[in-house]
Amino acid sequence: MRQVQIPKYGGPEVLRVVTGPDPEPGPGEVRIRVAAAGVNFADISARAGLYPDAPPAPLVVGYEVSGHVDALGPEVGGPTTGGPAVGDRVMALTRFGGYADVVCVPVNQVAPVHDGADLVAAAGIPVTFLTAHIMVNHLGAARPGDTVLIHSAGGGVGLAALQLARNAGATTIGSASASKHERLAERGLDHAIDYHTTDVEREVMRLTGGRGVDIALDARGGSSLRSSYRCLAPLGRLFCFGMSSGNAPNRLAAIRTMPVALATTPVFHPIALMNANKGVFGINMGHLWDEGDRIGAFLVELAQAWEAGAIEPVIDSVFGFAEAARAHEQLAQARNFGKVLLVPGDG
Repeated sequence: MRQVQIPKYGGPEVLRVVTGPDPEPGPGEVRIRVAAAGVNFADISARAGLYPDAPPAPLVVGYEVSGHVDALGPEVGGPTTGGPAVGDRVMALTRFGGYADVVCVPVNQVAPVHDGADLVAAAGIPVTFLTAHIMVNHLGAARPGDTVLIHSAGGGVGLAALQLARNAGATTIGSASASKHERLAERGLDHAIDYHTTDVEREVMRLTGGRGVDIALDARGGSSLRSSYRCLAPLGRLFCFGMSSGNAPNRLAAIRTMPVALATTPVFHPIALMNANKGVFGINMGHLWDEGDRIGAFLVELAQAWEAGAIEPVIDSVFGFAEAARAHEQLAQARNFGKVLLVPGDG
């Protein structure tokens, strides 16, 4: 087995490829020969030593993979009981350890990848589309006539949310760098805002005639979360699914950035929420492992939506394991439009 390991906390340069014995699937698990693994901001935070849920270094991160099933553990019934068979094309969620060419995962965190689909691209679905699905469809209940504000619209979750909001018949407003606006328009975004040069809150209220939006998706946190809340219309729902305003390349830099992000993050009092008829939700996929059956069912729904042509993973770039540092830089510097992936080969 080959893995991309974080031997010690630091910048992208600390990532290294290591080898070890292949794991054996335990009860209720399947083993997957990995075609690709998704790269997420949680991985970057863990590498910098800033992700509290991560195990201590040395560690292997990664929350999602695609590939072929090559072994079934005890208590996995196989296709006769509705489970996967050896050789099946699948995508799956991993609780760390996804940066590897072989992984073992619970069978309820696996979904099929239909014939003809790009198996590498399948690794771009689990985390981003599940996060977006929970916010836009499950909790947000987007419907025709709604307006959805998507911050970081050119990122993996943002592009997934854009597809789901459009499928629901909602009008979409997205904040992103100006260089991404044309591609966002090609994918159906109704209104793009350059957050570098434009007051997003003011522009949102102008676009909505002062009413505000029904759903706001905010991964920045800090003062952006306060602004997003003010953008909500009555009965609006705000979703916080990240704190990128506090991101830092290492622990020392985080001493400067994170206190500012936390100090500017609003506190929402229940009475104020009641009087405003607004809702605030927090979403963290890394804290839903005890809901494996439910999350697995969502993943199967998304696999079916992909097969039906209702959704499509947007892949920005694919890097070999030996180029993992470049993959992290691509995401950390927000150069990506869509998902960044790793493949076991070296290029």
